[in-house]
Amino acid sequence: MTTATQTRSVIVEREIPQPLSKVWKALTRSHLISEWLMANDFDLRVGHQFKLRGVWGGVLDCEVLSFEPERSLSYAWDHDNDDPLYALKSVVTYTLTPTDTGTLLRVERAGFRTEQKQAYGGAHAGWKQFLEKLEAVAAIGG
Repeated sequence: MTTATQTRSVIVEREIPQPLSKVWKALTRSHLISEWLMANDFDLRVGHQFKLRGVWGGVLDCEVLSFEPERSLSYAWDHDNDDPLYALKSVVTYTLTPTDTGTLLRVERAGFRTEQKQAYGGAHAGWKQFLEKLEAVAAIGG
């Protein structure tokens, strides 16, 4: 008998006072992603494999899974680590919804195992910081 592994998601939402087009550019242009998230070789093509390079020296293996222009973007985000508490295969999904004052951006990073409490908490805090930077990038670079 096998038991299913329970996972949970980090979900962060932010209202950004910019139109969908500017937020979408910040999410999908490699040079803009580098400004708010990490250095990368992203390209908006389903199946494109790319790397995110953290300032700490770590490299994340990613792959574009799906997108709908100015609506949603999903990619695999795999972080290998010798310590199983930090190794994580996850999926990041961005959902954009127009509002009266701009764009509601919802980020969900799914795949945290129940024993990964520290990684889960770190991701929750980290995504809030990333979205704050994304808002600034969308305002000037979008």
